Amino acid sequence: MVIDKVSLSYLAGSEIDYVDELIGAAFRITNPQATASCGCGTSFAM
Repeated sequence: MVIDKVSLSYLAGSEIDYVDELIGAAFRITNPQATASCGCGTSFAM
């Protein structure tokens, strides 16, 4: 994974996990700084 210097501060403390569920497989991001996120865990707002 490559993260640019500007985005790095936004992702500090985040965990990325690969999940394989009945609805499909994807990477799930858990960001403790996020104020909102989508139900699937692939996007978030700060």
